[in-house]
Amino acid sequence: MTKQPTTILFVHQNMPGQFRHLAAELAKNPAYRVVFLTRREGVTMPNIVTARYALPEAPPPPAEPLVRSIAQSAHFGSAVAKAAVDMTKKNIVPDLIIAHPGWGEALFLRDAWPKAKIVTYAEYYYQAYDGDIGFDPLFPRTLQGVCNARIMNANLLLSHEAADAMISPTHWQKSRHPQFLQDKTTVIFDGIDTERAAPRADATFTLGNGQVLTAKDEVITYVARNLEPHRGFHVFVEALPKLLAARPNARIIVVGGDERSYSPPPRGGHDSWRSALMNGVDLGQAADRVHFVGKLAYADYLSLLQISGAHLYLTYPFVLSWSCLEAMSAGCAIVASDTAPVAEVITHEQNGLLVPFFDSSALVASVCRILDDPALSQKLRQSARQTAISRYNLADCLKQQLAFVNSVLAT
Repeated sequence: MTKQPTTILFVHQNMPGQFRHLAAELAKNPAYRVVFLTRREGVTMPNIVTARYALPEAPPPPAEPLVRSIAQSAHFGSAVAKAAVDMTKKNIVPDLIIAHPGWGEALFLRDAWPKAKIVTYAEYYYQAYDGDIGFDPLFPRTLQGVCNARIMNANLLLSHEAADAMISPTHWQKSRHPQFLQDKTTVIFDGIDTERAAPRADATFTLGNGQVLTAKDEVITYVARNLEPHRGFHVFVEALPKLLAARPNARIIVVGGDERSYSPPPRGGHDSWRSALMNGVDLGQAADRVHFVGKLAYADYLSLLQISGAHLYLTYPFVLSWSCLEAMSAGCAIVASDTAPVAEVITHEQNGLLVPFFDSSALVASVCRILDDPALSQKLRQSARQTAISRYNLADCLKQQLAFVNSVLAT
């Protein structure tokens, strides 16, 4: 009798999320039947069955603000549970589930499929101290905020507790979780395609006005998914006039959207943090050397990194961005915030320069140091790329992830 393939189900509301590479790799193996459950429309992957769950209109939020995150998580979780019933009727019964618990999708997976092995993605666990809460004077720590963070953890705690194993991309992110959850957490990064994100001497980047930039131009880059305080955009804005004054020939390219990923909404009626923070900032005639290019196609984003003379990466003590490691892999000379998630991957003066998060003057001085010292720049670039290759290379991370998957299935 022919052995049936092992069914592996990925769950992520924004398919494929952090599971892009692992899901694709598993789908190449005929021993596995790979299924993706998501609410995102219009996305498919080769050899992967895509199932979608409908998210009904949410009921009115509870009067008590502290339980609203629980209600929202339960709303997602129950929608996934309903989809699980429909999938089971269609003979889709997973042997292994790999889920991101952030929105509540993993809450009832154990109840829907009690025999399945479950892995949850340990991205972040909120704590009152030594993380993003209260880090920035812009958002002071309050009892209400700390209580809300504890309640936000309720979904994560229930989801992780029901899992057989957890996987976290960095050691610092793992360390944010309670010890009993750390005990079943394996650290493996998602993986960076270091062959694609690589230095390229002939790279060019074309501005909206048609001007073509190369590595021979003095280019300073700042990248974030969205321009907001969690990624130090307010510190960057404070540094901007100083950078322009110190580097009269530099072009400053800012990549990122005007939505919010992590930070609270801006005050004062502004619809974005860029609007709020740039309001009233007079850059004078130097303003035409600052280019906000929005969100870029991946190939254009890599081209920009490849011509960057100095790359800025700032973050609260929070989830480490893929862009930090992609910049390292592309051989950027990086000036980054001396915060815990960054310090795990960047060592000062070895593969980048670290500056205090809020010190815009130190940020400018470090950028100037890199741009004025070709030998230092070359050393940092080579070491940054070597770090990406030796510790975060996609092929190596995939090997570790596959071994992890097999170990969970074998238990």
